[in-house]
Amino acid sequence: MSISWNDFIERVAEAYGMYEGDAKEAFLARFAEKNLAKKESSVAIQLEIGQATLERRLAKVYVAFTLSCPTLNTDRRGKFMILRDWLKQKYKDYEKTGELPKPPATSNLEVAENAIAPTTPNWEISEDLYVDRLPVESQCYQALLLPGSLVRIKALRHMGKTSLIARIMAKLKALNGYRSIILSLKLADKTHFNNLKKFLRWFCSNVSRDLHLPNRLDDYWEEDAGSKSNCTTYFEEYLLPEADSPFALCLDDVDLVFPYREIYEDFFSLLRSWHERARSHQIWRKLRLVVVHSTEVYIPLNINQSPFNVGVQIELSDFTSEEVQSFAKLHKLDWDSVQVEQIMEMVGGHPYLLHLAFSHLKSCQDLNLDLFLQMADKESGIYSSHLREKLSFLQQDMGLSVAFKKVVTATGGVQLDPIQTYKLNRLGLLKISGNEVKPRCNLYRQYLCHHLGDIQ
Repeated sequence: MSISWNDFIERVAEAYGMYEGDAKEAFLARFAEKNLAKKESSVAIQLEIGQATLERRLAKVYVAFTLSCPTLNTDRRGKFMILRDWLKQKYKDYEKTGELPKPPATSNLEVAENAIAPTTPNWEISEDLYVDRLPVESQCYQALLLPGSLVRIKALRHMGKTSLIARIMAKLKALNGYRSIILSLKLADKTHFNNLKKFLRWFCSNVSRDLHLPNRLDDYWEEDAGSKSNCTTYFEEYLLPEADSPFALCLDDVDLVFPYREIYEDFFSLLRSWHERARSHQIWRKLRLVVVHSTEVYIPLNINQSPFNVGVQIELSDFTSEEVQSFAKLHKLDWDSVQVEQIMEMVGGHPYLLHLAFSHLKSCQDLNLDLFLQMADKESGIYSSHLREKLSFLQQDMGLSVAFKKVVTATGGVQLDPIQTYKLNRLGLLKISGNEVKPRCNLYRQYLCHHLGDIQ
């Protein structure tokens, strides 16, 4: 089968979920036949963007191919040449067999999850310690008052996502009479991710239970109709009509679906279709969707079927100094601005690290702040388990360890490979400003600078 090189990479882009957008544009331009021998700076000029912008867009491309192309290491140089040579071989194979290269059924993110996903349980802020997150709490609440709305909440672990959601759902119920459901995908067994039918039946069953409705899946599930159609029918003809008021459905920890391509493509397109059905189907205006995740969405999704580019996006950031002072007061600590500045100098506005500090200082009346800060990065300090976990993840990836050593030993911001930045940010280790990164806080700088000292 004979087609041009440019037509071939166009088809490869679609096979890997790059239907349109910046990543596809960058891929097609960088790997266009006329550009294979050119420098990235020349390609950036063609696209009328900066070279750093092109590199960031290509980083998403390299992530998409990491499992298919075994020699492609996203932490090292030469990624373009490795992928170019791999594509050339696949082009020859395609001319012989007519078969396009395709991503494996398991997403490339499964590798990333296994390599750097933390194992400690999620931390939640109790109601009596909750700090109002303005303006994001109000933005989220107001968005969910709109019929058929969809809200996406993204934040790293230990930022209080679950607590924020619980607060908003309770407010919708108390002030507006909403039915509210928070369904964490952590409740699903591993076997539920084996196939779409099993996953969607688990999903429908749990929503039924949380609405205090009998499970009637067998009455609405027709084998020939397809799982997505059956799930939609179950909501449209049973769950939504039975709800006497709008209901907000929050799906927490949707990151857990990312490694399962056979699930995420259909499930996320299903959520997108429900959001869009509210425009023309009155019954779907009852449903308000909330999708909560911790990581960037690097899985290949058709831009027209993804729920991650519609609705309202909410991102949680670290506490401000005013929020830190309020948080201290909720822990029964009457701190002034100097003390707030001291603790933030060590741990920044990291909610979880602040909570550990405040709880410890409150319970140990004879421990003053100065002594606490002296012990913070020591093995005998309260952060030792948390810090060892971070170190353990870095030690699993030598390239990542070298990259972060560069960050913690620098006197200012540094530039890293975009994939390294992505991975380190997933670990919660970075503060990102433009193209430059710094350690998220001095606690990480001091501890990891010491323990990464021998790495070359």
